[in-house]
Amino acid sequence: MKNIIKKIWFYIKFIIFSPLLIAYYFTTEKELIQKDVIKWVECLSMEQNSLIIQLIKLLQQAPEYRNLYYFRLLKGNFLAKITMYVLRIIYRPCGYFFLDNSCNIGSGLFIQHGFSTIIMADMGENCWINQQVTIGYKDKTGRPKIGNNVRITAGAKVLGNIEIGDNVVIGANAVVTKNVPPNCVVVGIPAYIIKRDGEKVKQELR
Repeated sequence: MKNIIKKIWFYIKFIIFSPLLIAYYFTTEKELIQKDVIKWVECLSMEQNSLIIQLIKLLQQAPEYRNLYYFRLLKGNFLAKITMYVLRIIYRPCGYFFLDNSCNIGSGLFIQHGFSTIIMADMGENCWINQQVTIGYKDKTGRPKIGNNVRITAGAKVLGNIEIGDNVVIGANAVVTKNVPPNCVVVGIPAYIIKRDGEKVKQELR
């Protein structure tokens, strides 16, 4: 009986959120959206299913993902944008996560517990951002450029016209205002390197 109720409830939710697929079918950004879905399914250890089913589940269960979905649609063709603006009236984006529309972001961005998180930066592929993270301007000189496979953990701040290399991990509550080379782990206020290319170090950022 429980399984029957569970299935019925799933189909009800599927019907409720299925209009969001209209913009997906219209958009030119399908490939990016598909790669995002694959990443989120992997990170959330979701049950394997068809991509459309997984997309609907994410749109209904992960409000942070909905913001990313709207961001992808906004970067696409005119028809998808118009549809997205209409859908946003009914299916509201997550209010506590801000992703600036001017950003350029590679596929596979995952937002874990995006509470009070702000992203104003250009980012590479397969990045992972935690809660209460701020990425953006320090002054008028510019904003961060973030490489591939970068993880920025809870409470970290990445500010200013700086570059974060590929395969970097930024520790919780770290404050980064200088360039970070690839393959590093940085922590602290101000941030410094504690691991580089797999070796333990203690180096200041320059």
